[in-house]
Amino acid sequence: MLTNPIAALAGREVIYEFVEIDKIVRVAAIDVATGAEVVIQSPRTASQLEMKRVAGAKLARKLGLVPQKKRPDDGTPGRGKKI
Repeated sequence: MLTNPIAALAGREVIYEFVEIDKIVRVAAIDVATGAEVVIQSPRTASQLEMKRVAGAKLARKLGLVPQKKRPDDGTPGRGKKI
C-alpha cells in the first residue's frame, strides 16, 4: 500500500468537476473504474492544482489505496460520543 495519495492514483482515470458557488469552489473527484466520488469545498483563491491534490487524496483514502491515519485515543473529548 502506498502512502502518497497522488502516487496511489497514478494510472487511474479520475474526473474532476469544479463548480463555483459564491466565494467557494465545490470540487468533485470521481474514479471512473469504480464510480466512487468524493467532494470537497475550497476557497476560490486556492489554485486548481491544490484543489485537485486535496480531492485526489480524499479519493485515494476512500478507495483504500493509502492507509487511514488513526488518531490516538488520549481520552480527551472530541467530536461525537464513544459508544
